[in-house]
Amino acid sequence: MKNIPVCTPFLNGNENKYVADAMETGWISSAGHYVKDFEEQFAKYCDCNYGVAVCNGTVALHLALTALGIKPGDEVILPDFTMIASAFAICYTGAKPVFVDADKDTWNIDVNKIEEKITPRTKAIMPVHIFGNPCNMDEIARIAKKHNLFIIEDAAEAHGATWNGQKVGSFSDIASFSFFANKNLTTGEGGMVVMRDEKYYDKCRYFKNMCFPLDAPRIYEHNDIGFNYRMSNLHAAIGLAQVEKADEYKQMRIKNHELYKKLLADVDGVIFQREEQGAINVGWMNTILLNPTVYGHNKEDLIAHLKENGVDIRLLFTGLHRQKSLLNFGCDCGGEYPVTDNLTQNGFYLPSASNLSEDDIMYVCDLIKKFRDNV
Repeated sequence: MKNIPVCTPFLNGNENKYVADAMETGWISSAGHYVKDFEEQFAKYCDCNYGVAVCNGTVALHLALTALGIKPGDEVILPDFTMIASAFAICYTGAKPVFVDADKDTWNIDVNKIEEKITPRTKAIMPVHIFGNPCNMDEIARIAKKHNLFIIEDAAEAHGATWNGQKVGSFSDIASFSFFANKNLTTGEGGMVVMRDEKYYDKCRYFKNMCFPLDAPRIYEHNDIGFNYRMSNLHAAIGLAQVEKADEYKQMRIKNHELYKKLLADVDGVIFQREEQGAINVGWMNTILLNPTVYGHNKEDLIAHLKENGVDIRLLFTGLHRQKSLLNFGCDCGGEYPVTDNLTQNGFYLPSASNLSEDDIMYVCDLIKKFRDNV
């Protein structure tokens, strides 16, 4: 029997070489050239002018919000269907997350429902490119311009994804990425804030390093509350090696995602996320939504069958409106979010590593097909 993890990091570039160099030279903290090199190369990859490396994707979002001046009393609109880190980062500023249900086809924020959530307190929209599938950034940009709102892209899952030929992360005032071990590009733990405007670059550098002066001798007098969000030179060394092969890893994920969709296309009741015209989904996670009535089995039974045969899976996010932590924070968790609830109830990830073999994908799909036939 096979043993297929849901995701493993793929490190087949200069990671060992760069990390060894950092260790041999003694530059293992945040004061090493790999941090700067990684920031510059990843920002360039995203078609942005600047990058600020940090210790994880959640603090990247918090730093982005802080740079834009989001504060208590403000509201930030985001999808109800997303990792809770997106909402937590807003809470860290004292602002309130405001939820919008997912689109039934793309599973991204439903752009047709954004404007009904805008109030005089709204300061920003935070689109999340779910599972590597780009949001409709044209419509989001139109709404933001109409209402004079910031856009903060949460691109944690979408390295290299494009909307009408433009890289995600470059549509907004400021954007954040994650480099957790399961991401298309990884540093183990890590994140990045990218932007085109130098003023946000300077603010991110300032706040991420305890608000030490940017261009003056280090004195231990601090004018603002800052954060210790630095990335180490060791992590950045891995990141630089990863970004050198970013397009290769992107194509591997896309290829695997397309193969899954091809092999399961004729399986009634198995539904994949749809890309809008002009969007290139980089397939961070190969996610299926089960219609149990059509498929003939419920999600729990199919998951048990896959696990019994050595296939690891992960459940999908629970909607933000159902999170006790956000209710206790003071968020409005009322209302109906049927698309999100359906995704939570009936969806899950399949194995999704960049270097996942065709044989493994065929094995997983064969299990799903044969279980479907055993109605």
